[in-house]
Amino acid sequence: MKLHIQNNFTAELPADPSEINIPRQVQEACFSYVEPKKPSNPSLIHASVEVACFLGLSEDDIHSEDFLNTFSGNVIYPGTKPYAMPYAGHQFGNWAGQLGDGRAINLTEVLHNNASYTLQLKGAGPTPYSRTADGFAVLRSSIREHLCAEAMHYLGVPTTRSLSLILSGDKVLRDVMYNGNPAYEKGAIVSRVAPSFIRFGNFELFASRKDHDTLQLLTNYTIKHHFPDIKSEGVEKYLDFFQTVTQTTLDMIVNWQRVGFVHGVMNTDNMSIHGITIDYGPYGWLEDYNPDWTPNTTDNQHKRYRFGNQPDIALWNLYQLANALYPLINDAKPLETILNAFSTDYQKKYLNMMRNKLGLKINKDEDPVLIENLTELLQLIETDMTIFFRNLSDVQKEDALEIALDRIKEAFYNENDGSESVLNNWHNWLQQYIDRINQETITDGERKQFMNGVNPKYVLRNYMAQLCIDAADKGDYSLLNELFELLKKPYDEQPESQKWFAKRPDWARDKVGCSMLSCSS
Repeated sequence: MKLHIQNNFTAELPADPSEINIPRQVQEACFSYVEPKKPSNPSLIHASVEVACFLGLSEDDIHSEDFLNTFSGNVIYPGTKPYAMPYAGHQFGNWAGQLGDGRAINLTEVLHNNASYTLQLKGAGPTPYSRTADGFAVLRSSIREHLCAEAMHYLGVPTTRSLSLILSGDKVLRDVMYNGNPAYEKGAIVSRVAPSFIRFGNFELFASRKDHDTLQLLTNYTIKHHFPDIKSEGVEKYLDFFQTVTQTTLDMIVNWQRVGFVHGVMNTDNMSIHGITIDYGPYGWLEDYNPDWTPNTTDNQHKRYRFGNQPDIALWNLYQLANALYPLINDAKPLETILNAFSTDYQKKYLNMMRNKLGLKINKDEDPVLIENLTELLQLIETDMTIFFRNLSDVQKEDALEIALDRIKEAFYNENDGSESVLNNWHNWLQQYIDRINQETITDGERKQFMNGVNPKYVLRNYMAQLCIDAADKGDYSLLNELFELLKKPYDEQPESQKWFAKRPDWARDKVGCSMLSCSS
């Protein structure tokens, strides 16, 4: 197994002078050298051949002893020196001070086909930023991260990738629901891949300490290596950087809303400067269309990170990044101009995204009302978001209203729930929709193909992940393999997998792991 190693981050940025691996405050440094804890009996559960390929690794490499040793943290790859990064953050809107890679260790950067990637182990042991935690991860959360990162990629949502999922052979103590009932679980390690793991919180840390020299070093490094299209200098360079991060973050959120994904923990330390989804904790997909739903038990009272609030939280987080970059710019007005444009730009992109979900290629002034009426209607009867939009593509221009309603009824959790007035509302909306698609020049077949390219048939519902976790905990990884392959083609019909195109079963409505989750890993 051969990797093309580069160590730009550690070569160009200041290191923590101490290599003592105990929880502590780290000053004026962008990273601390730290070695993964050797697992007692590592074993490979699953790996992504595609991710390995773009790192320059073959399928044979995946099954080699070198691969297992490197990506379990058992052996340090030659020419590398693993490290963890400090960063700060606002958690649930509150300033938390220094946080950092508490259970993540960056192995190295690799270069392949002129693209650079950072390799990171999640769950490989403590770092100076672990605070009171142990730095390990359990099989349960590791399966969720491995499956979801890859599922999001194939959905077309910007994301970190997952190379491998490895059992450590060790037990890890966790309190799943934070209710005083800890238990030992199987330990696991995920190897994550991204251009970098630099977050909003990296910049917040140095700004909060008024360490403007290190802030500038980190920002210049980030632009040089990860935003090479930015050619401006001085203040303009930093504004162009912020503008780009704002735009990619906006695009990511639009994609989350498109597929019904809820992150669950949109703290500023969980926001990548690359505009990619990072840190898969208590995430979930909308089952019934409910803008107030959050999968995170910690957020159950205030629902700060609920589905419908994700665009506003993204903007709030960007304000915090703007505050962090302000010392390099010393002028609030251009930052405010970028931030003020966010909501308007989001509304435009959201409208275009929803038009695509409805199969509308021609822009009409009445479209926003059609869309708003639909999102309100979807909440009146418990309606599965994924199934509704997928089946809506079956509605045809010449359909009678009852036929059109029959085409979407599969999405209702209880078809008999609706009062006569609700059914009348559905008839009214479907009539508006049929009138609207009759203004389109594309055929029913062309519209169906177009809609099925943006409305997935298969998403990683929480109950699916939980079934996979339950089986894997017993040593059965067949469902993990099945779901991984299913989610690589989320827009395809895959008739052999039709059983996964179904509403959440009743048993999963309130089951731990299937409805809401904690941040426990």
